[in-house]
Amino acid sequence: MTYDLIVLGSGPGGYVAAIRASQLGLKTAIVEREALGGICLNWGCIPTKALLKSAQVFEYINHAKDYGIEVGAAKPDMTGMVQRSRDVAKGMSNGVQFLMKKNKIDVIMGTGKLMAGKKLEVTGADGKKQVLEAKSIIIATGARSRALPALPQDGKKIIGYREAMVLPTQPKSMVVVGSGAIGSEFAYFYNAIGTKVTLVEFMPNIVPVEDEEVSKQLEKSFKKQGIEVMTGAEVTQVDTAGKGCKVTVKSAKGEQVIECDIVLSAAGIVANIEGIGLEEVGIATDKGKITVNEFYQTNIPGYYAIGDVTPGQALAHVASAEGIICVEKIAGHHPEKLDYNNIPGCTYCSPEVASVGMTEKQAKDKGIAIKVGKFPFSASGKASAGGNKDGFVKLIFDAKYGELLGAHMIGANVTEMIAECVSIRKLETTGHEIIKTVHPHPTMSEAIMEAAAAAYGEVIHL
Repeated sequence: MTYDLIVLGSGPGGYVAAIRASQLGLKTAIVEREALGGICLNWGCIPTKALLKSAQVFEYINHAKDYGIEVGAAKPDMTGMVQRSRDVAKGMSNGVQFLMKKNKIDVIMGTGKLMAGKKLEVTGADGKKQVLEAKSIIIATGARSRALPALPQDGKKIIGYREAMVLPTQPKSMVVVGSGAIGSEFAYFYNAIGTKVTLVEFMPNIVPVEDEEVSKQLEKSFKKQGIEVMTGAEVTQVDTAGKGCKVTVKSAKGEQVIECDIVLSAAGIVANIEGIGLEEVGIATDKGKITVNEFYQTNIPGYYAIGDVTPGQALAHVASAEGIICVEKIAGHHPEKLDYNNIPGCTYCSPEVASVGMTEKQAKDKGIAIKVGKFPFSASGKASAGGNKDGFVKLIFDAKYGELLGAHMIGANVTEMIAECVSIRKLETTGHEIIKTVHPHPTMSEAIMEAAAAAYGEVIHL
């Protein structure tokens, strides 16, 4: 079988690249060993958001009285929540199958291994092998949960994110190791449905890539919800010999042992680059990632790589953008290279966290003269009406030119608001132009206009 393009992996990088290739007239095949949609649709972005929605609904019911509604006692149904999450994931995966048919993309199920000469060997579930050939091959094999030496995952007591999504019963207690997006989201979910959660973070602040003020606010909100937060702490060992787990945590205060039912290891991810033929073909890697140029070509002509296997941010929307740029370059177009400084990051716990660009510390460390504007949701009419007053919007501007250097948000629905700031940065809109852009009232998004006004001493509602 000969194609213009073969894509290895059908996650948000792979399937998007395949569709764009088909749109551009390339005869395309996609090879997937598990399920269309990859980790994102089946075991990541989508099913976790379904679980988080269940937790949010449960919280609303428990606080119904705050909204003037009397209801009976609510009880979480772990099986029902997991089933809804899996149904949502299945629906999305089916949607990708439809898109493959619609765009006349050949879907080949099996494990792919790269070969020299722009070929790919695919081994099916029945052990049968076939060799495909193409003018170009894109590697989009994604990533998996990182295993730590002190946290050997057994899938039962020490688990990764996949097991956390489908636990058969709700644990009474859980230690979550790592407070990035995955750790913070699961800490929120399990705490919200009644599990006693301890969140352990090695760095001085939770969600450590975020602006420090955002991190401090999320820690404050988590503690208010009943999550025990330990920062500057390291899990040195886990004893699983008994019924549950005994987790040894080392911090500046010394060592302590925490007993729990389950330990969730959420300390990052590692790229899936083993066993796919990189060495045989001679494709270069560095620090566990495939080396590519700005248009995702590897050191071997005709072989490309996108998404979590490359050095960029390991985010679904980054993989999709890279896939489109890569394919357009292959097709002979002249795409603009991706601006990795303007990639939004989102964490979907409650309150939500969203950001783009530089933190205040990063801007100061670069010696840039800045103006900082901050607007708390406690001063927002929409936030008060919705009962979601925790959080704020913080904007950082270049004092000389008015450029928006960074936007940092924590609060309800901020993951829906951050795209405005991504567009502002893309279009090189100034702080004064944001202030003069009329925002609808009452909305959470007014806080962006108000934060800009605060940076220039023109804020009205503070």
